[in-house]
Amino acid sequence: MNTVTDAVRDQRREYSQGEDRPLGSYAATLAVYGLTAGGAAVAARLTGRRPPDLGLRDVALMAITTHRVSRTLAKDPVTSPLRAPFTRYEGVSGPSELKEEVRGAGVRHAVGELISCPFCMGQWVATAYAAGMVFAPRTTRFAGATITAVAVADWLQLAYAKLQQSAEG
Repeated sequence: MNTVTDAVRDQRREYSQGEDRPLGSYAATLAVYGLTAGGAAVAARLTGRRPPDLGLRDVALMAITTHRVSRTLAKDPVTSPLRAPFTRYEGVSGPSELKEEVRGAGVRHAVGELISCPFCMGQWVATAYAAGMVFAPRTTRFAGATITAVAVADWLQLAYAKLQQSAEG
């Protein structure tokens, strides 16, 4: 057992190059994701549910919804209480978005990186959406359409502000 433990420590040391990288906590986070996705798959099988056929419209709805929900969870001021135990406020990073620094070590740091990064959150959000399509497709599509409308409205607000700046200046 010592040789395995030593090999893992050597790999961690070689990988991190002296930086504090919580590889064990990342592995635990991956395990939680795998168990959650696997649990949903088992539940679907046990209840006889199958994924619906997804067309281009569904994939587009899922992509835009994933983008918007991921950014909301990772950057929105209103969701900052969810991130507060894992991050520290640093300022504003864009329209209605916060810049936060990950804090802590180990699991706290790994979770902080996950929940403050919209790219990282995307995998989890898309997986939840996919599970929604298996267990409640009508409700999931309805929620997805609503969130997609918010995303498009955001983009229109940004485009309008840019056009207004161009016209004024």
